[in-house]
Amino acid sequence: MRRRSAIPAFLTTLLLATAGQAETLNLLIWESYIDQAILDRWTAITGVGIHQVYYDSGDTRDEVLADPNSIVDLVVTGENGAALFGRKGVLEAVDESNVASLRDYDESWRTRCSNHGLPYLWGTMGILYRSDVLPEAPTSWRDLMQPAPALHKHVAMYDDHNEAFVAPLMLLGQSINTNEPETLKTAFNMMKQQAPSVLTYEYVISSIQNQAIGKDIHLALGYSGDQHVLNEKAGTPGVWRYVVPKEGTLSWLDCMSVVAKSPNKARALAFLDYIGSPGSAAANAQTLNMPTPSKAAFALLPEATRADQAIYPSPDILAKSQYQQELSTTSVQLRRRIISTLANFQ
Repeated sequence: MRRRSAIPAFLTTLLLATAGQAETLNLLIWESYIDQAILDRWTAITGVGIHQVYYDSGDTRDEVLADPNSIVDLVVTGENGAALFGRKGVLEAVDESNVASLRDYDESWRTRCSNHGLPYLWGTMGILYRSDVLPEAPTSWRDLMQPAPALHKHVAMYDDHNEAFVAPLMLLGQSINTNEPETLKTAFNMMKQQAPSVLTYEYVISSIQNQAIGKDIHLALGYSGDQHVLNEKAGTPGVWRYVVPKEGTLSWLDCMSVVAKSPNKARALAFLDYIGSPGSAAANAQTLNMPTPSKAAFALLPEATRADQAIYPSPDILAKSQYQQELSTTSVQLRRRIISTLANFQ
């Protein structure tokens, strides 16, 4: 979708004040996570370029944000990150006075971004699989954590201290946000048993592009929408597919935020307003095949998209899903120690 929208008022004011001044904003973001056409239009309107800096794990992103010497103007972070770095003063507080397009987002979404970010995209975590290799679609997290012998060294996992524990904790019937050491150790035992089947612990969007191993990945932990990126990166239209396991999953929300110390804060806020406007948010969601939290943008989407349960999960799936919550420091440390040892069991 390439709908053109009216230029937000905040952006119009900025344009009048800064016409002819060329510069670049640095955006810290996942790879293939924003519609390039939207960025091109922004640059055509403002003369301000967007330089994307990619990360492939939340931990890597958080290290960059925590570094006082990093030069970042905007960042896409999870709802936990928005809360944590907002509380620390790393992220700029936002409301309708500096990001007018927030009026199109329900308070429930805005609260989940802790009023330090624009609700950007949301979705679920699940299992990605090659439909030309697996005769049947996975239905349970057990299919990932206890893969069939034929999938030995064909599994891609993910070494993030939050997401890596979703599958084992859901199988154990526990909260994905548990801070209990014994529960995490039980999950660790399950992860150790899976490790010999794991080819890589690098995020699948990155590892699929590795010529040495990409073609050997048949099953992976990932996010809704990743199947489209995988098919594009691997040149396999329609082959990669995505399912949400029957036990339930993580329902996540990403927030786009302005870094408080950005020397280009006014322009960064204007860009945030532009991205959140109905036309931009709808076009972005349509291009990425992902759900938008903007009610005004949702109304612009084709009916087929709004009814597509691969994009907008059914109520029963959402009823079994959990949100991420902030973990204790000791829990984060234990989780990271566990992840760092998994390669020893491959």
